[in-house]
Amino acid sequence: MQYQDTSERLAQYRQQIIELRAKMRDLQQTVEPEEVSDYTFASVDGPVRLSQLFAGKDSLFVIHNMGAGCPYCTLWADGFNGLLPHIETRAAFVVASPDDPQTQAKFKASRHWRFRMVSHRDTTFAADMGYRRDGGWLPGVSVFKKRGDTIVRVSDTGFGPGDPFCSIWHFLDLLPEGAADWAPKFKYQ
Repeated sequence: MQYQDTSERLAQYRQQIIELRAKMRDLQQTVEPEEVSDYTFASVDGPVRLSQLFAGKDSLFVIHNMGAGCPYCTLWADGFNGLLPHIETRAAFVVASPDDPQTQAKFKASRHWRFRMVSHRDTTFAADMGYRRDGGWLPGVSVFKKRGDTIVRVSDTGFGPGDPFCSIWHFLDLLPEGAADWAPKFKYQ
């Protein structure tokens, strides 16, 4: 297929994705929120409740991160670090992982991350939200809202290679071979 023909076809597909995302946003607005507990997490500053993570905002993004041993979760978190000031104009943002707070702090410093982190170790939070199965952790995001003294989850989705939450996949899709056998690493030579 000629370059111009391919480019036009791809532009049509991209427009379809934009239209589908609008339909997804419309559907998201109809969701009946799910009430959740006010979980207690561990942090470097001591225990912190889910309700305290809102930091004066009505909405809260909680990233379900698998911890310092996952290069994919690190890739996503590296990207969130750059988006953080923009996200925080609309909602509070925190990364939750099973790592203990000291491990989180050390890894966070090594990556120059600016977002807050909490540990859900020894809680049922990840399992209750659907991000722990068969003894393993799963990556994703849950969005919470405060409704008076009640906390509700209004949306969530998992993360995986090719998802819309990590822009590198979309850049790699522009290569004729796509991502091929590429995988993230903690450091590149």
